[in-house]
Amino acid sequence: MTETVLLALDTSTEFCSVALLAAHSRAPRVARGASSESRAADGVPTELRGTANASAEPGAADDTLAEPRVWVRHEATGAVSSTRLLPAVRELFDEAGLALTDCDAIAFGAGPGSFTGLRTATGVAQGLAFGLGRPVVPVGTLLACAESARRRDPSATRVLAALDARMDEVYWADYAWDDGTGDWLIVRAASLDAPQRVMAPDGPFTLAGNAAAAFGARLEIAAQARRVDGEALPHALPVAFAALRAFRAGHAVPADQAAPEYVRDKVALTTAERLAAKAGDAAQQRPPEPASGGPLR
Repeated sequence: MTETVLLALDTSTEFCSVALLAAHSRAPRVARGASSESRAADGVPTELRGTANASAEPGAADDTLAEPRVWVRHEATGAVSSTRLLPAVRELFDEAGLALTDCDAIAFGAGPGSFTGLRTATGVAQGLAFGLGRPVVPVGTLLACAESARRRDPSATRVLAALDARMDEVYWADYAWDDGTGDWLIVRAASLDAPQRVMAPDGPFTLAGNAAAAFGARLEIAAQARRVDGEALPHALPVAFAALRAFRAGHAVPADQAAPEYVRDKVALTTAERLAAKAGDAAQQRPPEPASGGPLR
């Protein structure tokens, strides 16, 4: 067997998240630069690592031939992910004893998420891929939440991923795990709605993401979930695992096709909308006027 090496980036949230994954592969690889033996990263959540699955179909596009080796950086950087991303990439390759030229593909969290963050991950992935002559694998951040939920709980085969989109809205999508293909089916593509308009799946499901914590009872479908996993959030490691399956299935794309998935096309209120909102707030805070028809007492 040979090995597939994949770099994954995600800056869709306030975290700068980078993962390097090396997994056994049945298919022969294109000749690349030599690589040395690597060691598993410390500090990676056990539930997010690859897991063996003896029942996997021989032809399935999966990451279950053996537990992949992974190296991770996941740091709260706020709005300065762009300054940390490339240094983190270099650190992981140094730890792994690998070179950038050992990469087979570069994956990135395509969105939805922070506009600036999505552009950062997309641009860095595209630039590295162009320089290396490698393809890219865009992975939706909501799908990454579903992937994280299933790796934390293998019984999570129907996952509704829901993230706080700010502006009193939710990014959400509905996924079902298909044992036949060994991958996720998209039941409902990424959408943007008010929390009370998010629709529950038609069967038992896990609710992944931070929307339940952000909106409480307003996210009505939370009460219907078999489990709420608020820690299943965008992270480069589940992006890497999802991208590995996509890459092996032939779904990588040329670097020039790397693009964010915004979902929302409006990130700020207009001046008129801000003034109207202020007027509404002022009206709510103004004391009620006395009823007409008689003297004040």
